[in-house]
Amino acid sequence: MSFREVFYTSDDGLRLYARDHGPRDSGRLPVLCLPGLTRNAKDFEPLAQRLGGTRRVICPDFRGRGRSQYAGDPLTYRPDMELSDTLLLLDALEVQRVAVIGTSRGGIVGMIMAAKAPERLAGLLLNDIGPRIDKSGLLRIRSYLGADPAFSGWSAAVAALKATNPGFETLTAADWERFARRVFRDEKGRPRADYDPRLAANFPSAADIEAGKVPELWALLPALAGVPVTVLRGAHSDLLSAATVAEMQAHLPHAAAVTVADRGHVPFLDEPESVAAVDALLSEVDFRP
Repeated sequence: MSFREVFYTSDDGLRLYARDHGPRDSGRLPVLCLPGLTRNAKDFEPLAQRLGGTRRVICPDFRGRGRSQYAGDPLTYRPDMELSDTLLLLDALEVQRVAVIGTSRGGIVGMIMAAKAPERLAGLLLNDIGPRIDKSGLLRIRSYLGADPAFSGWSAAVAALKATNPGFETLTAADWERFARRVFRDEKGRPRADYDPRLAANFPSAADIEAGKVPELWALLPALAGVPVTVLRGAHSDLLSAATVAEMQAHLPHAAAVTVADRGHVPFLDEPESVAAVDALLSEVDFRP
């Protein structure tokens, strides 16, 4: 898969990285793909390959992930800082407006963009994320976040991925291998976590999660009132409940809601339901002023 490599500098001096796929000016709105908490640009390889022939697809590595520099202060691993970095990237690329596909943490960044930089956001697809995050999913992430395992090989990495990512029972061995190679980096033939383990410093503790001390983000939804929105949910998700999706639609009656069969957190965006949802959103934003 071909793409242009982009390096740029954050306001606090970090060297950050992004992949820039597809034609720079196709007449279609560019797509900005924002990854999950511990994920990076590799997560969007199937989507970028599919869309990159006809439109620009921009996939950053947030600070502390993938090929972006790790922060000196782990408390800067916050969605508002990640939005600030992302807006700098768009400025560097001279891209004014985008349709955002936000996976998990990336969807939170997309919601904040709607409130803080509405002129940049033409549409938003929330991939298995909403203003309320279920306790069980947060505790699952908390259980492995911050570890930096040294795997003996890729089969061990796949086994670890299966243990921490429930809801994907229909994947083949080849699917799991591809999944693992997007999540982990190859270090002299051995897989390693592809993010700064200090991300855990700014994540809620297990005690706070159990006590319900995790802020909800309903106050951000009014900023999406005039924006095309699609909420994608894995049928087996432990982070985004069907009840939360229904409540989101009560706040945003125009929002589309799509459930992806045989997926937990998060859908890969190459499933038939995901492909149809992405294409429907992009068709809508391409013809809006």
